[in-house]
Amino acid sequence: MKGLVDGKVAVITGAGSGVGQAASLLFARHGARVVAADIDAARADETAALIAAEGGEARAARCDVADETEVERLIAFAVAHYGRLDILYNNAGITVMGAPGEGPKRLTTTSAEEICAVQAVNVNGVLYGCKAAITAFEQQGGGGVIVNTASIAGLIGYGGVAYGATKGAVVGLTRTLAMEVAGKAIRINSVCPAGMPTRYGGMDMGGPNAEKVRQGMSAAHPLGRPIDPMDCANAALFLASDLAANITGVNLPVDGGLSAGVPLRR
Repeated sequence: MKGLVDGKVAVITGAGSGVGQAASLLFARHGARVVAADIDAARADETAALIAAEGGEARAARCDVADETEVERLIAFAVAHYGRLDILYNNAGITVMGAPGEGPKRLTTTSAEEICAVQAVNVNGVLYGCKAAITAFEQQGGGGVIVNTASIAGLIGYGGVAYGATKGAVVGLTRTLAMEVAGKAIRINSVCPAGMPTRYGGMDMGGPNAEKVRQGMSAAHPLGRPIDPMDCANAALFLASDLAANITGVNLPVDGGLSAGVPLRR
């Protein structure tokens, strides 16, 4: 049975952990040749090794998505190794957290340096990735898919202000850029996850606050459980596949119903 992205070449950023690692494994299981990129080279290597151990095909690459030159090199690396690019999953992102157990920082305690850092990765990194991927798609004659990781924080008031501002930007750029390149058969969508108990954002799920964090996330979601990285990876796979061939400019919530409204308790 063929996979949903069989034979496609997919570059996935932030692939060293969480959603990025889950998506890298899932895309490979569905037949993609994956370039697993992360700012932590050792973690990228680990993800590529996990894919190889399952019989999949992958290459690891170190990339700081806040650096446009590194992003251009990443896309060139994928094309050089596999001959083309079919899918870019702009997943890498950072946030600004307070002390352990305190959650996101308030805006008034967030430094200018922290604001610039989160914008550099979450907004510029996505723009750089889209720019480099679209250039490659156009050189191939058109076609291609980009999936971005936005956040429920880009759709409703949720999480830290500095982070939410960047994810709102990703939501907007996904819609606008999708219209700009639709005539070249390039599709661009995003997934918008809610709370996930991962290493991302400094959440130590092996630490003393782990159960408190998990319970809080479960209570926030109408379906009653946190978002698993594979939930987000599954949505990204769908948007990257031909099952979504006529879908573009969509920001898809993966949030256990959080953005739909207040659940009726019976």
